Amino acid sequence: MKITQIDVYQVDYNLVDQKYAWSRGQAVTSLVSTIVRISTDEDLKGFGEVCPLGSAYMDAFAQGIPSGIKEIGSLLIGQDPCQVKVINDLLDSALAGHNYIKSPLEIACWDVLGQATGVPVCTLLGGRHVDSYLLYRAISRGAPEEMAKDVLRFREEGYRRFQLKVGEEPDEDIKRIKAVLKIVQKGDILVADANTGWLTHKAIRVVKALKEDDLYIEQPCSSLEECLAVREHTRLPMVLDEVIQGVDSLLRAYDGRAMDVVNLKISRLGGLDKTKMMRDLCESLGIAMTLEDSWGGDIATAAIAHLVGSTRTEFYFTSTDFNSYNDVHLAKDALIRKKGRLEVPSKPGLGIHVDEKLLGKPVLTIKET
Repeated sequence: MKITQIDVYQVDYNLVDQKYAWSRGQAVTSLVSTIVRISTDEDLKGFGEVCPLGSAYMDAFAQGIPSGIKEIGSLLIGQDPCQVKVINDLLDSALAGHNYIKSPLEIACWDVLGQATGVPVCTLLGGRHVDSYLLYRAISRGAPEEMAKDVLRFREEGYRRFQLKVGEEPDEDIKRIKAVLKIVQKGDILVADANTGWLTHKAIRVVKALKEDDLYIEQPCSSLEECLAVREHTRLPMVLDEVIQGVDSLLRAYDGRAMDVVNLKISRLGGLDKTKMMRDLCESLGIAMTLEDSWGGDIATAAIAHLVGSTRTEFYFTSTDFNSYNDVHLAKDALIRKKGRLEVPSKPGLGIHVDEKLLGKPVLTIKET
């Protein structure tokens, strides 16, 4: 089998809740997602997706993705998409960094591999450990009473895990967290996610004010060293996200006892194969994980589901169903949550069928000449 054509599409997602706000005054109302379709000489097609959370969240921006794929995509023409490691090596040799550009290409190859072998991607990633899993809901930063109301609303929809977007002034963030702590119930999990928004002294104020409460603190500051300084002042469990860029940063954080949970994002790490490697390392080290991506729709949510489904249950912390935040579905058989849970697809490949008519015209096509 060989790759004969790569098509790149860009789709606009508007947010169902109109606005998503997090630290440092960042907010989005819509997002541009990039969909990659890989076609083969055996009539199999694979899909991948990457959707940066705007242009300021991490080293990724939507309009740069087609240009990046144009730079490296021709190397994949004529290659066997089932040889995922070979594909990754080719991409890394052609472009240093820019993992978010490589990720949708690599995911599309996994989709083809699963279809070619007749098994779900989760089987290829190590085997199915679960058929469904619990989700968290991200709560956009707002006034304390608004965030509390949002938690109540999503509890009624079945969610029991909540990630509060904080990372602004300590006094207001403490009010936000306290307002939600009043309404969460036994068995709920609460994470206060600062997305690097606090300076060290502000983060220390927050964790000291919450020392008697039951919650997790996620990525309080922008560097590992700052997060370690905060950790010295609290016994609250800590999640690290933005500073986890690969194996080296994970091992530095582990050696420093900097966290209890890590957040692994597929596009930040460069695709499912590299995320699987990080996942397996975390299992070996005894680190629990949030498994997700920066954002996405039906395709990204399916890829995340396969990663979660192939992860040992004792190391799974949480994940989310990003496609439920958007106003667009690209697959009629898209994953839809039920009572705060999402099923792991059981059909070959990613296990969903993209309606190609909804993709519009490609913004880039690379094919055999």
